[in-house]
Amino acid sequence: MNAAAGNVTTLLRELRGGDRSAEARLLDLVYPELRRIARSFLRRERAGHSLQPTALVNEAYLQLASQQDKVWANRSHFYAVAAQLMRRLLVDYARQRNAAKREGRQHKVELTDAIAITDEGLDELLDIDEALKKLSAFDPRGSRVVVLRFFGGMTEGEIAEVLGVAERTVKRDWNVARAWLHGELSQPGHS
Repeated sequence: MNAAAGNVTTLLRELRGGDRSAEARLLDLVYPELRRIARSFLRRERAGHSLQPTALVNEAYLQLASQQDKVWANRSHFYAVAAQLMRRLLVDYARQRNAAKREGRQHKVELTDAIAITDEGLDELLDIDEALKKLSAFDPRGSRVVVLRFFGGMTEGEIAEVLGVAERTVKRDWNVARAWLHGELSQPGHS
């Protein structure tokens, strides 16, 4: 574990122990990584888009900080929850933007390393979210692997740490889940 990872874990424990001064130090330490995660969500966005990485990070951090009863096991757990929150925030944003034009849409969706936050990208984000909910019904761990890797930008090693499984298990789950999602998202009218 590198020094930054150890410091994040230490600060999370201090915060859980009631040390409110740890929150500012934690924010300074985690903010760059949260911005990296947000940028991975928002890469290839159209120019002039209203949703910026800073806004996504700020909203996610506010929600993370407000979870007083949450017990963060370690740095990886914290970032995994942050990735889940950012996914939810983006899905909520996509739903709001596309509520009126969702009907009649039928197109293929490709699960790539990034989702473009354009009008079509927002549609794809909603389709991926819907497919992930279906996947979660019968393969919850596979669904979490996809969320952590696709939305969180986490490595297989980091995901293995969060889930408490071997890295080869994460690789297998990723391959199986990605294949299932590809089939699901390739069906006409899947949404």
